[in-house]
Amino acid sequence: MTTTSGVGRTAQVLGRPFTIGDLTVPNRIVMAPLTRYFSPDGVPGDNVAQYYARRAAADVGLIITEGTLVDHPSSGTSERVPRFWGEEALAGWRGVVSAVHQAGGKIIPQLWHVGATRTGGDGPVETAPPVGPSGLALDGSPNGDELSATDIDDVIGSFARGAATAQELGFDGLELHGAHGYLVDQFLWGRTNRRTDSYGGDLASRVRFATEIVEAVRAAVTPGFPVFFRLSQWKSGQFDARLADNPAELEAILAPLAAAGVDVFHASTRRYWVPEFDGSDLNLAGWARKLTGRGAVTVGSVGLDKEFAGPDGRPAQSAVTGIGELLDRAERDEFDLVAIGRALIADHTWARKALTGRLAEAEPYDVALLETLH
Repeated sequence: MTTTSGVGRTAQVLGRPFTIGDLTVPNRIVMAPLTRYFSPDGVPGDNVAQYYARRAAADVGLIITEGTLVDHPSSGTSERVPRFWGEEALAGWRGVVSAVHQAGGKIIPQLWHVGATRTGGDGPVETAPPVGPSGLALDGSPNGDELSATDIDDVIGSFARGAATAQELGFDGLELHGAHGYLVDQFLWGRTNRRTDSYGGDLASRVRFATEIVEAVRAAVTPGFPVFFRLSQWKSGQFDARLADNPAELEAILAPLAAAGVDVFHASTRRYWVPEFDGSDLNLAGWARKLTGRGAVTVGSVGLDKEFAGPDGRPAQSAVTGIGELLDRAERDEFDLVAIGRALIADHTWARKALTGRLAEAEPYDVALLETLH
């Protein structure tokens, strides 16, 4: 990987604005959604607002919030994860939006349902069982209840309500979490979707649930309100998992989602520089852009020397590296936006340092930083 880049080139490549619908992002740097567990009783407070605002003020072009739970009984596992319903939580989110906008930034929420990855929790979340397409955990073992047709309609409605709420609160768009083995992804993946009705079977059927969510969300907001969709091949604890083994299979998933109204695909990988399929250097975001013509966000160990390895094996520390190869790919229009995760936890000024050629001054990542919200 190339590890150096000049200030002029970085500013020229990543400093360009990007417009999608009614949203214009001032540069190509995005804060990736990062679950932080700092919202007691599901309510994001002023500390959460300032956490995001600090990064917006330091030249992050677009904030994607941590996953926020939709209004469904089984959507989450912890009372410290923010929710996207209820008077107190929505007042908290209104404060987050205000703080980010006052700092000159743009922000979208990530709407989330964990599905059958839920294995328990704290507080009232314990009262509802896990749910999924087939009541299966990511390893294929039984866990929770299979969603009925009525249940599916209820979940779709919860995402649509969340979308309408996002626009009402003043967010600049929204993202649907369809990755990492959570509920939407459980429908997409054959290991967790063993249904024999119209929501299971071949790829065209397995994508139906996600497509209907996108359609409902699109109908709940104005035409210019951008809809992002996060996808991944890997799942939590299942890093070798794949939704698609070739471009044709990936297109079978993404094309219906694009037709339903997805504006931007956020392609989550662990290493952005790794080609997704044999015979091409394109990463997953590159393929999403090529196959659909929609916007694409790349993510995966940007600016760090160690990949994210998941909750049970993540490195304690990661040194700062250059972004030369990232710039090479961006110059080729492989993707449109670049999401930064751990590097922005470590240093809220990472974007400013990148755009001004001072990445060598960025603070290195340490897992201990997850215990604070700075």
